[in-house]
Amino acid sequence: MAGQGLIFFFVLSGFLISSQLFTQINKGNPLNVREFFIKRIYRILPIYFFMVALYFFVPYFREKEALPPVWKFLTFTQNFRLNNAEFGTFSHAWSLCVEEHFYLLLPLLLLALQGTKFLKSSYWILIGLFAGGLALRIFLWKYYYPHAGEDSYPIANWTENIYYPTYNRLDGLVVGVSVAAFYKFRQASWEKWSRLGNLSILIGLLILTGAYFFASDMETFSTTVFGFPLIAIGYGFLVMGAISPSSFLYQWRSKTTTLVAALSYAAYLSHKGIIHITQQLLSMAGLDKNSSVTMAVCAVTCLLAAWILHLAIEKPFMRLRDRVLGKKRAPVVRMDVVPLEQGS
Repeated sequence: MAGQGLIFFFVLSGFLISSQLFTQINKGNPLNVREFFIKRIYRILPIYFFMVALYFFVPYFREKEALPPVWKFLTFTQNFRLNNAEFGTFSHAWSLCVEEHFYLLLPLLLLALQGTKFLKSSYWILIGLFAGGLALRIFLWKYYYPHAGEDSYPIANWTENIYYPTYNRLDGLVVGVSVAAFYKFRQASWEKWSRLGNLSILIGLLILTGAYFFASDMETFSTTVFGFPLIAIGYGFLVMGAISPSSFLYQWRSKTTTLVAALSYAAYLSHKGIIHITQQLLSMAGLDKNSSVTMAVCAVTCLLAAWILHLAIEKPFMRLRDRVLGKKRAPVVRMDVVPLEQGS
């Protein structure tokens, strides 16, 4: 199933963001929503708006011809009714739209629940969102493809109405939030489970292996309804294993992965345009744009561009953010590796 890696980042993002908020709740402190939104704004928007401007004012950078209207990028609504065939330029930013909707709604929901008797029963909201995602995808699949017994669903309809919209992609975020709730609010149970970190990783790998075969054909009914949650649950077990002190992932240290994590958000935003430019320049030099040499050069240019963007845009705005908040920068937490959360 295409986009499995994105589901991983949804799970990890759900875990990291909700863990920060749950820590405040666990200490009995009121949620500092102002600080939360300031962190997100300075972390995400400067380089994103720079890339939007680059796409609109430098046509040579575009990997395809047609761009969606600029208001969709500015309002983070690009992932609704996204026709990738006609407006596929900078289409990968659709997943950032999902993240932004999550960043907006989760703290506001927790703020409304905090201090009420409903907070302790809020796990029903997670269950409802998870089940609601299944039900909604069943409805949409049958609505847009009424002959549900046939082999496949038209791929253009599938991506536009199933794959991209936020309301169909909550499974990963819900799983991440659920892992964070278990980690923060069920400490006795978590302590027992954390002793089985490697087992958790094994379970996750087995689920993902099964999902690879079960959801190999994207536009089928089984993949549409059960593929997203199955993959999300598999990654949820991997995250639980990774944060368990008994697991090998918890004990693994790598400067390379730390560097890649620091550059990953910039690389995520810029990679398609950089690959396009690199291929064009190498084609002018007589190299096949689909050759292994071109692929290797593209990998280098993507990392180099991400490094430049990180130094020129991300780091200055992170320093400005810390001055606004009146804080010194804390060391980066090991688990803080999702592109949208590095240095949060």
